[in-house]
Amino acid sequence: MVLDLKPVFLNEGESIGIDTEFDFSDVDLSGRYPLSDPVKVTGSIYNRASVVYLSIVCDFSFTAECDRCARECSNHYTLPVERILVTKLESSEDNDDILVVEGMKLDLKELVYTEVLLFLPTKNLCKPDCKGICPSCGRNLNDGECGCNNQNIDPRLRVLEQLLNN
Repeated sequence: MVLDLKPVFLNEGESIGIDTEFDFSDVDLSGRYPLSDPVKVTGSIYNRASVVYLSIVCDFSFTAECDRCARECSNHYTLPVERILVTKLESSEDNDDILVVEGMKLDLKELVYTEVLLFLPTKNLCKPDCKGICPSCGRNLNDGECGCNNQNIDPRLRVLEQLLNN
């Protein structure tokens, strides 16, 4: 979805409302397709005092396996995106708050795609206190304890364990 921002850049007080959805169900992340539901985007692009602002909110669900217990889980995220839009950058200094818009046109789908991918967690958990799986028997410890003795003691330190038992 390419937006023509010429009216916003040229007219102070002008704005464009945004209320759309983008389908990223074909996005392949390590052989999985975690964005099966559309990403809902709402917000606006507006010109205040000859400065053009982008203010949107992206609502989406991310489905993946938990990195600790391997159970599939879905988490909902609300991602606010705030940027200042410019047609050219005066300095060579990088600034994440400024977005250069070539030809006064903005590919909103590409922007949302990039923001969502950068926002995704590097560690996906079904719940913050996920206990994971037992390294011995493979049971999901969120369903209850398994009874395995998981005290893996370095064999070189067994002598110290005998001292503690005396």
